[in-house]
Parts: sequence; structure tokens; C-alpha cells
Amino acid sequence: MSIKVGIIGTGNMGGALIKGLCSSEREYEIYAYDLNTQITEQLAKQYSINIMPSVQELSKQCDVVVVAVKPHHMENVLKECKKTLSKNTVFVSVAVGLTIEYYTKILGEDKKIVRTMPNIAALVREGVTIVSFGDNVTSDEKKLVMDIFSCVGYVEELDESLMCQVTALTSSSPAYIFMMIEAMADAAVQSGIPRNVSYRLAAQAVSGSARMVLETQKHPAELKDMVCSPAGTTINAVYALEEKGFRSVIMTAMKECTGRAIEISRGMDK
Repeated sequence: MSIKVGIIGTGNMGGALIKGLCSSEREYEIYAYDLNTQITEQLAKQYSINIMPSVQELSKQCDVVVVAVKPHHMENVLKECKKTLSKNTVFVSVAVGLTIEYYTKILGEDKKIVRTMPNIAALVREGVTIVSFGDNVTSDEKKLVMDIFSCVGYVEELDESLMCQVTALTSSSPAYIFMMIEAMADAAVQSGIPRNVSYRLAAQAVSGSARMVLETQKHPAELKDMVCSPAGTTINAVYALEEKGFRSVIMTAMKECTGRAIEISRGMDK
């Protein structure tokens, strides 16, 4: 029997989930709602999905409801969901800073709440999604949610107390990496390499380096040392990065990101 999954908000994340679920080997029956009907109509032309007329109708229909809207829009969506959301339906949030407690206060203590933090790479099914579960979610329902987000990449469960901290590590980090790729390509262009080639080669170098960390399971420092030959070119580059505080800047940026996530969480919980 197919699982009925509803997606409220079909922007980047909602759209990525629809694409991933439609490409999955498992059979899902997908329902979608967005205030911007042009987006849902376009998705319906590409994928086999059911466009719903309202949040209430979607919530009433589905086994799992995924809400992928910005935090400041969430309260209005929750008030609509509450009218028809069953206590047997799994409610999944894709929003930074909003706690499981925040959702239970509005939807009710008996509801099955899941908090997730995916990243933008879900658009190419290479995302990282961090998941935290409320007390009412069963082991089978946990597996179901993990399977759904596995359609767009890697999934890992984490204690909710670390959700703001992990925002800087997985959710926001693609931005830092995109900036690094851009800078690498700019330097390559300055040295005479065509821009389209520079972007492609820089991105592949980053992708390959990440794959080495994952597949070899070696410490990143050990892998770095493998590239740094004595009196070679790479160690000169590493020296320049260290001199400019490369690692310190990354750590400071992540600290700032975490701080902002905590501010959002505290503000929305009031």
C-alpha cells in the first residue's frame, strides 16, 4: 500500500522532496499545497502529484504531512493544520529554529511531531538532513520519515538540543563552500583558465575531496598531509591559508550562524 505524503510549501525544499519521492523505488502518493499556485501547477506538469485546494484538505488526506515554509509563516499554517490533522498523522517540520515544543503547543500534546534540518543539496539528491523526533513517534514512523528524506540524500538522527548548532554544520555550510568554489575559480581565471572550466574543475575537486573523507574514513589532517609534499606547491598554499586565519574564519562564521539560529529559536518560542 502506498504512503500518502503531503507537502505544504513547494519552494526549494518542498520541490526537492517531491522530485526525490517521485524518483524513489518505494511507492508514494504525493499531495501538494502552496499559496503560489503557479509553482504547484508547474510541478504537476513534471510529476505525478495531487494538488490540494487548502492546508486543511491536505492534512486530512495524508499519512505524513511535511511543512516546508519559512519560520514566520509557520504559525498560520499550523492553525490551519490543527483543524483537520489526525493524532495518527506524522507532522514533519522543515524550518530553522522552531522546536518540537513549539509545535505541540499549537497542534496539541498528542500529535506526532518530527523536526528536520535539510540543506540545499537536496535539490540534486545529495543533501544532508538532520532529524529529531517527538515522544509520540513510533519506531516504524521514524523509519518512514528517514526513508522519505533518504530520497534526497543522507539522513541522520540527532538530539534536538543540538539542532541550532548543526544548522551551521550542514544547513548553512553549502553557502561557505559555494563561496570557496567561486574564489578558487576566480583565481584560476586570473591565471588564464576559462571561467566555465574553472567552476567545473573547482567543484569536482571539492566533491572528490569530500568523497575521500567519507570513503577512506581517514582524519582530514592525514589526507591533507598526503597532498603536501616537502617543499612542494601545496604546503605553500596551506601556509598562506594558515597565515590568513583560514580555519579560524570558518569556525567564527559557524559560531555566528549558530548564534543566529538560537536567536530565532528563542524569539519564536515566546
